[in-house]
Amino acid sequence: MHGTQQRRKPMARASRVSLFHREIRTGLSSAAVEILLGQAQLLSEGQCEGTEFYGSTMITIDCGRARQWVSDPCDATTVRQIGELLLRDDRFRDRVRDLGEREALRLARRALGATQIEMSLRTAGNNLHVDVDVQATLSQARAS
Repeated sequence: MHGTQQRRKPMARASRVSLFHREIRTGLSSAAVEILLGQAQLLSEGQCEGTEFYGSTMITIDCGRARQWVSDPCDATTVRQIGELLLRDDRFRDRVRDLGEREALRLARRALGATQIEMSLRTAGNNLHVDVDVQATLSQARAS
């Protein structure tokens, strides 16, 4: 052997293995939904057609505005990761659904019956854009 080469140790043999497969999973913190929706700006439109209401609410969340409350960077990479997690988060979906229904009720100015809601999410730089589309049957009673 040359003086600069070292002798390699043989690889260790595994004589025992674990019964468990371990994973590291990333999810949203408890405060994340509150902080993000606290930064939300809403833009809603809708109209009544016969006995139906059709409307849409766009929720824009500028994650950069949350910098003062979070330790993570609020850059485009983080925003994309948040976007992937949000629509799988029951807390977020429930809150967005409630926002969409409240906006539909406000715009329709009457009680709503059966309601269908679809939502989608996209990211652009530091912003999250959540679209909430609402279709509902109008009730004869006026909303209070």
